Amino acid sequence: FMSVQADRKDKKQDFTPESISKLVNMLVGSNDSSEYYEVAAGTGSMMIQRWQQDRLKHKPWDYRPSMYFYHLEELGDSTLPFLIFNCAIRGMNATIVHGDSLTRAARQVYFIQNDEDDYLHFSTVNVMPHSKDVEQEFDIRQWLEPEKSHIESTEIPARYNEAIQKLAAGKEDKLEEK
Repeated sequence: FMSVQADRKDKKQDFTPESISKLVNMLVGSNDSSEYYEVAAGTGSMMIQRWQQDRLKHKPWDYRPSMYFYHLEELGDSTLPFLIFNCAIRGMNATIVHGDSLTRAARQVYFIQNDEDDYLHFSTVNVMPHSKDVEQEFDIRQWLEPEKSHIESTEIPARYNEAIQKLAAGKEDKLEEK
């Protein structure tokens, strides 16, 4: 998998084995934060271990995906689909910035949300608009691709942050009125 998918020549990219991801999460330890941030997320190996750690803090009937939020950034084009898939199939709530964490140039920003707030449901994948509000929220300094229009969620549940709702719906003007 790594020999086919990793961009070793240009980005010196390697994938973190599951054993290393587990070890790093044990060394870093569990914290009580409900938010997780990772640059160079790759396919999501480290994030998956953190999600597992967060999930196991609760009884199965008490855990809700809305209890945790994951902020991820990834530059690689070949790894991004795997990262999105790994978030969506686990029913997570996350944002993924597809771009350079240092220069803040981005291709797209994705909002992954579990519409049902149920760990047995997959998350939907929404592409955020290239608006001033999104640029400000994610510190995007340059867009590298044209805006894509892809919204899987027909209705964003009220339990999510109002600003995220408006950004995902592209209602920038209502944010500016506040």
